[in-house]
Amino acid sequence: MAGHTKGDGGLPPRDATARGLTRVMSLSGVYGTRNYTVKGLRDQKGKRVLVETLPFSAEEAAAAEEAGIDTLKVRFDPAQPGSVEAIRKAAPNTFMAYSLPLIAAASPDEAVRLGYEAMKYGADAIMCQWSPRFIEAAAEAGIPVQGHAGLVPRRSTWTGGLRAVGKTIDEALWIYDQIKSMERAGAYAVEVEVVPEALLTEITKRTSLLTSSIGGGSGGDIQFLFADDILGNNPPPYPRHSKQYRNLYKMKEDMQRERITGFMEFIDDVKNENFPTRDHVVKAPDNLVADFLDKIEKASRG
Repeated sequence: MAGHTKGDGGLPPRDATARGLTRVMSLSGVYGTRNYTVKGLRDQKGKRVLVETLPFSAEEAAAAEEAGIDTLKVRFDPAQPGSVEAIRKAAPNTFMAYSLPLIAAASPDEAVRLGYEAMKYGADAIMCQWSPRFIEAAAEAGIPVQGHAGLVPRRSTWTGGLRAVGKTIDEALWIYDQIKSMERAGAYAVEVEVVPEALLTEITKRTSLLTSSIGGGSGGDIQFLFADDILGNNPPPYPRHSKQYRNLYKMKEDMQRERITGFMEFIDDVKNENFPTRDHVVKAPDNLVADFLDKIEKASRG
């Protein structure tokens, strides 16, 4: 392997090792350092529960990395890759799976091409809602793939809407079969959404895939929660499976009120001649104005 190379996060091998990071090269040929590789993640199965979030900004991604979040999911829009580039730069050492739009690929070949596009922009893996046929094509091409089972919101018409899935024996077996089919297709992980905790616990024991639980209780290998929920970015009502550790929405409301009040006070000061005062203006030197008027008057007389 080549030595210290531009694009590897600026960490020589010894420094990376000291920080518990692994040197990697992406499918697109870019060197980097990561807290986990796919193998490293899979080695954690059954040993410890990992934590995962989905940030919506570079600031959130940087905070997640500094806090010690294990893995990130990031929404990837192939038409606007700039946002993921900013997030990748903000959290250069955290394993990231880029979440791909369901309807952006209409064939296995398109799935591979879209996966390669995501890897080109810094993904360590992709997350998708594709069928096993599409997953198999991407995995065969060397792209690490995380699937999606249980409640898949964009496919929710098939499971009766946005509700918990897996509360009947038929649904439970269907979820298990879905996950096993993704396992056979070559996925490394699967997000499992809003299913009974006890069911996910048993399925996790019976698949080699890492199970990322969102609304599946503590039954998975990974505990996943959106940054919007963790940080309280939105007003209630909140999803039942979420927890708000901060209330940034209220802080943003308070900040907006402060903005409005500041503008109102500025308007009032100007109307009442309280702004600007002598403290806010530049004082003209002695005789400057008199000399100025004298010059322009002489000029006007020709």
